Amino acid sequence: MTPLDLSRTVLDAVRCAVDAGELTVGLPDKVVVDRPGPGGCGDFATNVALRLARPAGQTPLRVAEILRSHLATAEGISDVVITGPGFLNISLAARDDLTAGLVGDILTRGTAYGHSRALDGQVVVMRVPYEVRAEVIADAVARIVATQGGRAEIAHLKPDDDQSTGVLRPVPAPEDPAPLGPDAAQWALLHPAAHDRPRISADHLVQRESNPLFRVRYAHARVRSLSRAAHLLGFTAEPGDTGDTGNTGDTGDTGNTGDPAAQTAQHTAQDTLLTALAAHPRVLTAAATHRAPDRLARHLVTVADALFPLLPGVLPLGEEKPEAAHRARLALAEAAGTVLAGGLSLLGIDAPEHL
Repeated sequence: MTPLDLSRTVLDAVRCAVDAGELTVGLPDKVVVDRPGPGGCGDFATNVALRLARPAGQTPLRVAEILRSHLATAEGISDVVITGPGFLNISLAARDDLTAGLVGDILTRGTAYGHSRALDGQVVVMRVPYEVRAEVIADAVARIVATQGGRAEIAHLKPDDDQSTGVLRPVPAPEDPAPLGPDAAQWALLHPAAHDRPRISADHLVQRESNPLFRVRYAHARVRSLSRAAHLLGFTAEPGDTGDTGNTGDTGDTGNTGDPAAQTAQHTAQDTLLTALAAHPRVLTAAATHRAPDRLARHLVTVADALFPLLPGVLPLGEEKPEAAHRARLALAEAAGTVLAGGLSLLGIDAPEHL
């Protein structure tokens, strides 16, 4: 079950409660599910009960109890726990099913993963000054808005224009970013929030971990390299159980270190990556709604940083034969690479095959 599937399941539970007369409330357009926060448990959590409590005329805990009774019997859900003032914490029937479902969804949809109809039919009007950063941000916003079913209209400000509505006026670039080249220039202008002063320097060109653009593009290139190597070894990506993602580094048995601490770290890294991948649709919607491509840029850095610890365990080592776990790890890596490629494209930046 993917986060989108779970969101629909929760929405179905609300609908069932309304149909049964247990809740008198209008159905929300969507339900957001996310990883549990501090004090939470399970695989996902939602605050839908808190959102519905006031219009329903009931306490959040009572709404949560009603929804819990419907969710507890839904297919793919093993347990539902109420925490805090009324958060619903949901445990899925099988963790591996969650991984396979999310990864499969990304690989099926490709770079269209995260696209939605959230802004269907809406026209986002942006009026910008004659300034390079404003125009670059507006162009990126237009591409992101299109992924959500909306349409952007961009016009330049004139001295006698109304300055109160539709104006996009970020902090200007302190100097011409063109000498950085097209990709680094785009990143330099888009990665900082619009109210922050962009940094136009050669730091965006260095191939080091300190450069977030390098980390994002390098992560994508590494994934493409792993896919080519896997092809030479005779196996392809297949979503499923990734097994223990640690590796011994110099032996070729099972790819499992046997070190519980290392295994825990690897599982934590995988969970971090899955959380980032699951959040991608929400990030795109927020970036479109708030006209903030910097949110997408920072999200790509999060995905890349979460991916790096998992890459050494993708390919078999030594005499080890490719197994189902290797195919699943490759699928997870390719899913992350797909999100990186799609995000970079929306920012107007090349996603390299080699770096």
